[in-house]
Amino acid sequence: MTEEKKKTIFDRIWDVFASVKLAIIIFALISLTSVVGTIIEQQADPEKNIKVLVKMFGIGHDTAHSVLGVLDRLGFTDMYHSWWFLAFLLIFASNLIICSLDRLPRVWKLVQEKIHPIPASYVEKMSIRHAVTLQGKASGLKDAAAAALKSAGFKPAEAVEGQSVQLYAEKGNYTRLGVYITHLSILIILAGAIIGIFFGYNAFLNLPEGETSTVAYKDRGIEVPLGFDIRCDNFEVDYYPNTEMPKTYKSWLTILKNGQEVMKKAIVVNDPLTYQGITFYQSSFGMVPNSAGRGVLILKTLSKNGISEQLNVKVGSTFAVPGTTLTGTIRDFSPALSFDQTGKAFTFSEQMTNPAIFIDFAENGTRKFSGWILKRFPNTGDLPDGNKVVFLDYWGVQYTGMQVRKDPGVFIVYLGCTIMAIGLYITFFMSHRRVWLTLTEDKGSMKVLVGASANRNKVSLERKIEKLVSAISAGQKGGK
Repeated sequence: MTEEKKKTIFDRIWDVFASVKLAIIIFALISLTSVVGTIIEQQADPEKNIKVLVKMFGIGHDTAHSVLGVLDRLGFTDMYHSWWFLAFLLIFASNLIICSLDRLPRVWKLVQEKIHPIPASYVEKMSIRHAVTLQGKASGLKDAAAAALKSAGFKPAEAVEGQSVQLYAEKGNYTRLGVYITHLSILIILAGAIIGIFFGYNAFLNLPEGETSTVAYKDRGIEVPLGFDIRCDNFEVDYYPNTEMPKTYKSWLTILKNGQEVMKKAIVVNDPLTYQGITFYQSSFGMVPNSAGRGVLILKTLSKNGISEQLNVKVGSTFAVPGTTLTGTIRDFSPALSFDQTGKAFTFSEQMTNPAIFIDFAENGTRKFSGWILKRFPNTGDLPDGNKVVFLDYWGVQYTGMQVRKDPGVFIVYLGCTIMAIGLYITFFMSHRRVWLTLTEDKGSMKVLVGASANRNKVSLERKIEKLVSAISAGQKGGK
């Protein structure tokens, strides 16, 4: 009670922040709020999150809208920039620092404390101990014991007392600091995360083929200047055979600086483009709204005489098959063509899932045949007269959806993760080990007493000591 009364306010605050209970509470709060932040898409269009709430909890649209409004006011729609989440991180970091500072001096004293010889009576009381009596001379046995210790990774020192010789050694004294290396790594990761929160951003950009943008867009359409131009040269989707499921989708991008092309790259999912610390991830795609008339149809014609030509045309235009008198007029386009049971064509999606063009073919002004040519099925362009028309692409009507991210703290986070891996390895797989080996002459024979201690992984050390005793016995017999 007297000691408790003598504590100052600073001491009481220090005790609170040095408490493991506080660490558990703060870590639980960070984890629970992060679960909500994972369910609610951050900085997203409200309708997306309303759909998520309706689907997950089975509530009505109006109720979900009200719930999202409450979550938005509490900061859960931009959680990682909210004052309370940053406060959690700072309290957690303070708790970690003070806990470490509070306990580090005692551990550092153990690290600095050098091993010294101890009486045989102390060795006999150790939890890890082995005793064996061997025949032979003291000098030969000592050499065998020293060799066995060195082969086990120890560098033994020697002490002589009366009829006894003691070899003692230690290793891994600095491994007691493994937990503090792990603590340091967590602080580095938190620092990197906070730098990313304050100086980075997550945005998006829907960029149509052939167009250039100097900005990306954050939540609610807030523009973020890029500092350079980015252009989408082309976009392509590859589907699994006979399905409408995308297999891969790829964007060909060009970075321009002061009007000059400085970088080109084709990006796919998990293979982004990074320039000046800004990364563009392939995330979605779609049709440009009101794109009728703006696109260019890319066709390849191959006459039965073997003459080939690539054409860029538009819907409604007429082209000629080279080397023939055959002409084709593009009457219609469908981004997703299908046929009903009666054979009537219809469009089942607004996406470029199964693009097709309807062409009327004529020769010398006389209509000969017509039909749909599908991009995904090139054989549909095999004409009855032996000529061929291949639908290669409809360029300029799709956009690539990209996630745009700038995170200047990411390399600090990577550094913290590397340090954490080192700290965890030291903490769980290494230990501070001490060994005392006493040789005592007893009626013409030598009594070998081995004792050892470790701050963790004692079972492993015990097996090592058993091998050490076996090696001493084998070495002593071999030296006879």
